[in-house]
Amino acid sequence: MTEEQENLQLPKGWMWTKLGKISEIILGQSPPSSTYNENEEGLPFYQGKLEFGKIYPIPRKWCTVPKKIAEKGDALISVRAPVGPTNICPEKSCIGRGLAAIRGLGGVETLFILYVMRTFENVIAGKGTGTTFNAITGDQLKGVEIPLAPLPEQRRIVAKVEELFTNLDAGVESLKKVKTQLKRYRQAVLKYAFEGKLTEEWRKTRKDQIEPATKLLERIKHERKHKLGIKYNELPLIATQKLPGLPESWAWTRLGDICDSVDMVNPRIEPNKEFTYLEIASIDNKLQRITRPIMYVGKDAPSRARQLVKGGDILFSTVRTYLRNIAVVDEIYDGQIASTGFCVIRPCNTINDKLIFYIVQTDDFLNPLNQIQRGTSYPAVRDSDVFVQIIPLPPLSEQQKIVEEIESRISMADEVTKVAETISRQAERLRQSILKAAFEGKLVPQDPSDEPADRLLERIKEERKKSKGEKDTNRRRMNKSKQLELSTYVK
Repeated sequence: MTEEQENLQLPKGWMWTKLGKISEIILGQSPPSSTYNENEEGLPFYQGKLEFGKIYPIPRKWCTVPKKIAEKGDALISVRAPVGPTNICPEKSCIGRGLAAIRGLGGVETLFILYVMRTFENVIAGKGTGTTFNAITGDQLKGVEIPLAPLPEQRRIVAKVEELFTNLDAGVESLKKVKTQLKRYRQAVLKYAFEGKLTEEWRKTRKDQIEPATKLLERIKHERKHKLGIKYNELPLIATQKLPGLPESWAWTRLGDICDSVDMVNPRIEPNKEFTYLEIASIDNKLQRITRPIMYVGKDAPSRARQLVKGGDILFSTVRTYLRNIAVVDEIYDGQIASTGFCVIRPCNTINDKLIFYIVQTDDFLNPLNQIQRGTSYPAVRDSDVFVQIIPLPPLSEQQKIVEEIESRISMADEVTKVAETISRQAERLRQSILKAAFEGKLVPQDPSDEPADRLLERIKEERKKSKGEKDTNRRRMNKSKQLELSTYVK
């Protein structure tokens, strides 16, 4: 018993007992792999936590020759890698060695056992041992100390917990819907921004002051020609007939036409020089910022460390499904090195880098790239696929205003998301508080007329003795019958 359990004062009529004294524990055993199938033939086959849901597991395989069976309503507990998580068996099923089934005796309800085990999950997990992976034996599981309430109070506890959890679940589900709606809202903001709708009134008041984006593109083209010389490659004009309409001062352009090139380096040339390496895992996708850079010296540089970045660059992942790893490089990483798993987007000096940062997050930009991803294990696109994408370009004077409008709206949505996430965490803590109160005897009132737990335990003990006696008698009868058959055969 842990110190926490020892300090727990149980109400009158309750008692501490061992899990094995109030339940039958069936340890799982994996049948031959030749008996598995995915065609729903035989019994559902559960092997471990991987198949667990919130309350019930979800079958992925079935078994035609099960070795160990859990009955409908049994509590299932993961007994290895990890130890402790629980579910309820929804129907007669086969269980592998990663699970054990727990069946209450003497009328003890499965949900009571389930909630007890969830309350003391850390205690159960702490009993696990092993070097390769954590596991708990059948004897250790049987020896877990739990508080036992009188049978009628068990039912009251289960009913109250179910009521409170149902209300909590409804609240959490509402929060999930809010978060989904906020994601849609974010995309709607970006969509309206790059259709010119967020700055429509702004344009009306400055109609004669706005320089069209076509003139900005001409200047960028001239500067790039001068900078690149014979390396400058002019792409064909964009066919705009099938593209959506834009505000009259806007223009369509390819992303690559408004970006500068990025230098490629080999950090291993300077084997003793330290540098900061930015890879996919360096980005916090929620914050869209670099939060986990890695320090290397040149001789240890990963083979993918090739691109020399500077502040204002946009790191756009090309090697993960959905291409969602996006961040703007902070100036503190100026001159550091990024993985070739990023397309480093470096807008020209005359282009607002935040504007491009938001453009590459729109569905209109991402969907075409998702459709052309190559590979199966790690779907990816090429940098050239990214730079050839056609994007809407607002006039220079309007770009900052668009960024401001986007950020004012998204910042509000982010605040609401933070509140929703905080409430979700509080709901989980409240769930644990409810269970803690339940097994301290503080969730429902005690009834002095309830049969105390020690009587319940004594009755379970007597029932087990009787059951064992019947099994022994049956076994003796079977053995005697076999002996008679054998003696008759011998004569």
